[in-house]
Amino acid sequence: MARKKIALIGGGNIGGVLAEQIAYRELGDPVLFDVVEGLPQGKALDLAEGAPLLGADARIRGTNEYRDIAGADLVIITAGLARKPGMSRDDLLKTNLSIMKQVAIGVRDHAPAATVIVVSNPLDAMVYTFHQISGFPKNRVVGMAGVLDSARFRAFVAWELGVSVEDVTALVLGGHGDTMVPLIPTCTVSGIPVSQLLAKDRLDAIVERTKGAGGEVVALLKTGSAFVSPALSAIEMAEAILKDKKRVLACACLLEGEYGVRGLYVGVPCVLGAGGVEKVLEVEMSPAERKLFDASVEHVRALVQQLGTL
Repeated sequence: MARKKIALIGGGNIGGVLAEQIAYRELGDPVLFDVVEGLPQGKALDLAEGAPLLGADARIRGTNEYRDIAGADLVIITAGLARKPGMSRDDLLKTNLSIMKQVAIGVRDHAPAATVIVVSNPLDAMVYTFHQISGFPKNRVVGMAGVLDSARFRAFVAWELGVSVEDVTALVLGGHGDTMVPLIPTCTVSGIPVSQLLAKDRLDAIVERTKGAGGEVVALLKTGSAFVSPALSAIEMAEAILKDKKRVLACACLLEGEYGVRGLYVGVPCVLGAGGVEKVLEVEMSPAERKLFDASVEHVRALVQQLGTL
């Protein structure tokens, strides 16, 4: 059986980790695209030369031409500028909007049957832009946000309790930014509600750290933003699609009435499989959580409305 072809649009830090993980896990044959000549080719060659040490037979290619992504089964988009210290994800809107428009046309024209995962920031606006310009059906365009936010929340809870990260489950909804909504009642440690194990003040601190987790990394790095955790989050989504696993993951999905929202990409739990976003799941929230979620949706709406003025 032929391996799947996976196009990675953006050869920066996240794109490099994606190519490595896809090739070395043999999820498919990655094609790394970037507009900078030599960058994707160099990264691809370096990865390909390391593959024998892991027994990985995937074929890795780098390119500056959209035509080389032709026939891709899956496309993961990370193209765009990364945050610098003091910047919010929203500050990237104007520059990354023009990049995303070009990417959407390139993918639409050369890989029209692909399922697409968008990682570029500001995420909610960028996945919306890709969907609008590509004309792809909503099930084949999904944004990576909640998987990463939930993973960060899980990590902080596990560290606080001194337990395995494997045993912590969490769900973070809403926009991918400072208005995200970690749902405390859905967080469990091997089935035990986390509220039974941690005091409210400690949980509140973890919620706030989760909201600012990306900025914390940016402030420490000073010359870039997080790249390993976002790449691994996209890989979890890619694997669910490629292997038709029907995973329930928090992703940015186009809502058409769910949660009372219409026409926006918002982070919600969904079933992810070979058909892309196969179902959006609606979860009950407390009045306080619902208020936070609605505020997050309004922030996304305001960001999307800015797109028309740029």
